[in-house]
Amino acid sequence: MNGSNGNPDLCTINKNDFGMKAAIFERYGAPEVVQIKDVPQPVPGANDMLIRIHATSVSAGDARIRRADPFAVRFVFGLFKPRRKILGYTFSGVVAATGTSVTQFKPGDEVFGSTDMRMGAHAEFLCLPENGVVIPKPAQLSHEEAACLPFGAHTALHFLRLAKVEPGHKVLILGASGAIGTAAVQIAKSMGAHVTGVCSTANLELVRSLGADAVLDYTQTNQAPPLNHFDVVYETVNKTPLAACFTPLKKGGKLILGAAMLKEMIGGYYKGMMQGKKVLAGVALDDLPKLHRITELAVEGKLKVVIDRTYNLTEIAEAHRLVDSGRKRGNVAVRM
Repeated sequence: MNGSNGNPDLCTINKNDFGMKAAIFERYGAPEVVQIKDVPQPVPGANDMLIRIHATSVSAGDARIRRADPFAVRFVFGLFKPRRKILGYTFSGVVAATGTSVTQFKPGDEVFGSTDMRMGAHAEFLCLPENGVVIPKPAQLSHEEAACLPFGAHTALHFLRLAKVEPGHKVLILGASGAIGTAAVQIAKSMGAHVTGVCSTANLELVRSLGADAVLDYTQTNQAPPLNHFDVVYETVNKTPLAACFTPLKKGGKLILGAAMLKEMIGGYYKGMMQGKKVLAGVALDDLPKLHRITELAVEGKLKVVIDRTYNLTEIAEAHRLVDSGRKRGNVAVRM
């Protein structure tokens, strides 16, 4: 490892220092299956960099993998027990060491991004290739904000672009107070759309503060979205019945099923064909251009990272519990 060129306070890696703490889950289940353990520290190859994690997040994706929900998770991550025992999709930290072929980053650089399917960010150190989805962290963002930015905003930007949102479009965001929803409200506004957010009573002011032109309380029967009114409906949490997703949508409009499972996708595509409405679903893959764009929006003040709570690594099971509750506002951060 090349750890001798950085700030000694930031780069304390040596041949006798190969242990780290990580949140490990060795079986699928409730939040309690996640435990803090000492594990070997990863060693970067020639094209890799070792990142000392300062903050990460617990996302709905992390929680689904931990629960193996849906069951199909097991076909990717391990049928009987998880093959990848360290979760964690997003991170922010400092480059601690670099491989001999790395040219874009050096020890001491503050960076953030996502691990994609590698996971592994719920630990004190993470190894990533320098051509991964990682960029310099802007000074305007704290490590907690940077760690929480990619998950919801990446997904929201992907689907709103797929829907070709334009100035003047009427966009309805269902689940507007979650990690994806809070980002979707702001990104749709940055595209020039007229945005209506749907959330619970407790989150009405939050969604208004993010720039929504109108906010509807789904707990009130007299606040249903108007029929055949919206150019785009974005269902962010896979909790709204399909019929309630389609009725507010104009003929020829686009329904984004951003968190749908296979059953909802099939039902959505069928209903869409029957009603002359297009359904968009699938996986939103991370990439550097999208990460750069959401970072620009954050630096410009057009995209605020909403963080419900920040936990220490030793409290990560509690962070999972909050995500499982379905009542978090925005993101859940974890600091090392």
